[in-house]
Amino acid sequence: MDSSGRLSPYSFHLRDTGPDYLLLRVLYCGLDHTDLHQINGELASSTTKYPLVPGHEVVGEVVELGSEVKTFTLGDIVGAGGIIDSCGECNLCNSNLEQYCNHRVWAYNDVYKDGTPTHGGFSSFISIHHRFAVKIPQKLAPEMATPLLCAGVTAYSPLKQFMGSETVFRGGILGLGGVGHLGVMIAKAMGHHVTVISSSDKKKEEALHYLRADDFLVSTNEDEMKRAANSLDYILDTVPAFHSLESYLSLLKPEGKLLIVGAAPQRLQFFASELITGKKAIMGSLLGSIKETEELLNFWVEKGLTTMIEVVKMEYVNEAFERMKRGDVKYRFVLDVAGSNLE
Repeated sequence: MDSSGRLSPYSFHLRDTGPDYLLLRVLYCGLDHTDLHQINGELASSTTKYPLVPGHEVVGEVVELGSEVKTFTLGDIVGAGGIIDSCGECNLCNSNLEQYCNHRVWAYNDVYKDGTPTHGGFSSFISIHHRFAVKIPQKLAPEMATPLLCAGVTAYSPLKQFMGSETVFRGGILGLGGVGHLGVMIAKAMGHHVTVISSSDKKKEEALHYLRADDFLVSTNEDEMKRAANSLDYILDTVPAFHSLESYLSLLKPEGKLLIVGAAPQRLQFFASELITGKKAIMGSLLGSIKETEELLNFWVEKGLTTMIEVVKMEYVNEAFERMKRGDVKYRFVLDVAGSNLE
C-alpha cells in the first residue's frame, strides 16, 4: 500500500477479458529482486503507483478465453513474464523483440490499453494478452517453470548469441542470486567455461560443487583479479545494486562484452578508456522475447535441468522478501498462490 514495502491482503475488480486476452487462475508466482525494488519505490526508471500487486513470473491455468484467441484452450497451463501486452504492430513486435516495444504493458504498475491498472501474479487471477503467454511443457513441473519466465530468460537472451559455435567461450557470471545461478546453469549447458565472480568467497563451494562452475573469482582480491585480466569473452552482470564496472571490464578479452541485466537503482560508472583500449562493449538486455522464453523452456527439458526453488505460501511473502534482502534463499522463492489463503 506504500513504500514501506509491507504486503497485506487487497481486493480489486478484474477488467473484462478482452477478445485477445486470456484470464489465468494463478497457480504459482516467483519472487524477483525487481519486485523488491518496485514495492519499495526504488526504481529510478519507474514511479511506483500504490496500491501495488507485484509478481511477474506467473504460471496459471487458462480459465477464460477471448473470442479471438485460437492458440490456447481452457485448462492449458501457461506462463507469463514481465510484459503482458504491446502494440503488436511495430517492427520490434514483428521481429521477436516485443519486449522493447515503446507501447509494452508491464505485468503490474502499469495500465492496460483501456486505461485500467495492471496487477501482477501475487493474486488469484491475472489477465494477459495471448501473445505473451507460453505453454508450459508437460515434462516441466509448473512451479519449476516460474523462475525461467523472467530470471531464466533474462540470462538466456544475452547468452544465446554465444550458442551454436565450436568455440568454447569463457564466460563470467557476476552475482550468484536468482538470475546468476540460472546464468551459470544455462552457460554450462551451452558448453561454456564458466567463472563465477563474487565479492567474497562465501559462495565458492556452492558455485564450484553444487552448480559445477569451472572457476571462482573474488572481486575484492586484487591479486586474483590481476591474474584473471583479459581472460573472459563475456561477463553476465546480474547484480541489482550499485557497483563499479571498472574492475570487471579489465577481466574481458579484447572485443569482450559486459552484458548488464541487473536493474541497479543507482547509476553505474566506468572509465571510457577501459572500453577504448580493448574494443570492449557494454550492452544491456531486458527480459527476453516470447520466442526465447519458449526456447528456454524446451532447452531446460532437453538438457534435463532442474530449477532450484523454495516454495512458500502467500502468508510467508513478507518474510520471503526479508530473506531475499539477506541473500538467504537458494535460489528462488516461488509462491504457491493457488494453495494459499488469499482472504
